Amino acid sequence: MATILDYISLFGHGIAAALFGALAIWQFQRTVDRNGKHLWLIIAIALTSFWALSIAVEGYLSPISRFAETLRNFGWLAFMFILLRSGEVRVEPKMAKTVYAALICVLAGQMLVDSLIPTFVGNPRLEAVTLYTSLVMRMIFAAGALVLVHNLYSITAQETRWGIRLPMASLAAIWTFDLNLFTITYLTEQPAAELHAMRGPMMAVIAPILALASIRNTEWNLKLSRSVAFRSLSLVVIGGYLLMMVVIGTALQIIGGDYARLAQISFLFGASIGALLLLPSGRFRAWLKVKLSKNFFQHRYDYRSEWIRFTDTIGRPGADSAPFHERVIKAILDITDSPAGILLVPDDSGQLVLESQWNWSSVEVPASACTARMTAFFEDTSHIVEFDTLRAAQNKNCDAAAIPDWMSQDERIWVAVPLVHFDRLAGLMLLGRPRVNRKLDWEDLDMLRVVGRQVASYLAEYHSQESLSEVQRFDEFNRRMAFIMHDIKNLVSQFSLLARNAKRHADNPEFQVDMIDTLQDSADKMNGLLERLSQHSMANLEEPKSVKIGELIDSTIEKKRFLHNLESNKVEDLTVCADPARVDQILGHLIQNAIDASAEDEPITINAHRRDLSVAIEVCDKGTGMSKEFIRSQLFKPFVSSKQGGFGIGAYEARELARAMNGRLEVESAEGVGSRFTLILPLAKHLPEEISADERAA
Repeated sequence: MATILDYISLFGHGIAAALFGALAIWQFQRTVDRNGKHLWLIIAIALTSFWALSIAVEGYLSPISRFAETLRNFGWLAFMFILLRSGEVRVEPKMAKTVYAALICVLAGQMLVDSLIPTFVGNPRLEAVTLYTSLVMRMIFAAGALVLVHNLYSITAQETRWGIRLPMASLAAIWTFDLNLFTITYLTEQPAAELHAMRGPMMAVIAPILALASIRNTEWNLKLSRSVAFRSLSLVVIGGYLLMMVVIGTALQIIGGDYARLAQISFLFGASIGALLLLPSGRFRAWLKVKLSKNFFQHRYDYRSEWIRFTDTIGRPGADSAPFHERVIKAILDITDSPAGILLVPDDSGQLVLESQWNWSSVEVPASACTARMTAFFEDTSHIVEFDTLRAAQNKNCDAAAIPDWMSQDERIWVAVPLVHFDRLAGLMLLGRPRVNRKLDWEDLDMLRVVGRQVASYLAEYHSQESLSEVQRFDEFNRRMAFIMHDIKNLVSQFSLLARNAKRHADNPEFQVDMIDTLQDSADKMNGLLERLSQHSMANLEEPKSVKIGELIDSTIEKKRFLHNLESNKVEDLTVCADPARVDQILGHLIQNAIDASAEDEPITINAHRRDLSVAIEVCDKGTGMSKEFIRSQLFKPFVSSKQGGFGIGAYEARELARAMNGRLEVESAEGVGSRFTLILPLAKHLPEEISADERAA
């Protein structure tokens, strides 16, 4: 006759089979581009549905149910292994792969032993041995699987851990229940019918959780932590848990009398609930870490791991990383397990002000966060302030009067770490109280003192880079201003020549017209200077276009004919590909330099001719000339000039403008003879008018 437990098992496993079957079909239909992770997830879910269905139909002791359970475990184990192999990591944990291989062997042995159980039905002794071996193998697998679940979750990077939290919790629940079930069966030497019946409802609850996990994480992308290692602590904890259950379960069986079974199940239920409540708790994990560090390790910190994590946090590259000052706070918080922190840095006047914060938006920092006395105290002593001892008047090495009231009165502030760099206070870090309150010992103080100095050097380097960048921006602005001043000097020289010639030619109508054109041209150039200055660019080049060199040279000579005697002996009708405004600017520099180097009655010659696939524009004078050494080492060096009051910009700017148009500037000069500056610009292509008569004849 069926009992209530039979109905619970039947309906529980039946519902679980239906839910997991529907989940497998849904996963198969919604996943278009299936990879190994999606495929094995679907297989594992389908095998779980098959296992639940076999128990609902045949019962939990049937051979088909045992076989289906092995397949279910194999499916989930394969899914975890594929998830591990697909993770973004440089080195895979070798020990974890060994455990995977060992569990595969356990499953294979379990399947072999289960197949022998029907064979030994007529032999009680052999049947008992095979049942015992099968039970032990199931216990071993459940314990090993829990170790792998813990390690896969532990070595996953923080940014992708959210995606596997629910599936790992579901698998942990499945195998934790199995471990307790098989342990109770081992201790009582008979199947725990109550727990077998409850497996179905438990699995029915887990199916929606896995569905929710699939909705949240469709790609199942996993990024493993840089410090990938096999976490053997989980194996110790699970082993200790099994030992505790064996000891306590056996004791309850001995002293429990008629209620031994009830006491064992009650203990199992309480232990499971306690594990589910305590293990996810951050406060419990922090407490456990403190106790383990104090009682089982010679040093509180794993200095190698802490240093790698510290440098990785601060130096983490990428556009998605937190700002620099937030990373500085996070690097120290990770060491002390503090949940929040703030960073104070000196402003331009030397007063500490709030620079950044981490998980501490509610803190109220005054505009003037410290006094000169506090700054001097930290610079002189580098003392790390523990505020609990300060409030209890037990910190004899701290100048209590130097600490502002807003710090000492805020109970959330745990420690102040001064960041001192070469006896200068580069900042002050305030750490929030950790989940498990404790006093600092010598190792904490040494660690915080070392990382404080290192952070101070990072801050000093950061601010040095900021200052250098600011200086470079000012230097760039000054360089632009030098170019602008040089162009203004050239315009002033034109005005001076114009004013001097006006005394002789004021009544000449042609001179008057030319003077107006020169003034208009100078005004246009000054407007161009203002535009260049506002755009923060020395050479805001337009798109190159075809420019008639003959027309440009004639225009230049016409504008400057009353300033100096300019001649043109040979100008071929050629077209270049260039920016006309910049070509005019280059010629302006070269002509002005020639005027400055020449006597008033000495003419300046401008010619243009073809040279291979380029056009050569020559500006020749018979002035003072230059030495070869000056041309080689100083002519094109900015801010170096041989002229009285010169800026040393003209030749440099002319060369840079020519280069920007895929051209170049050549110089020939001899002292006392004169100079020839040749501007080489690319010849415009595919223009028939550029082909000379000689080339046509050829």
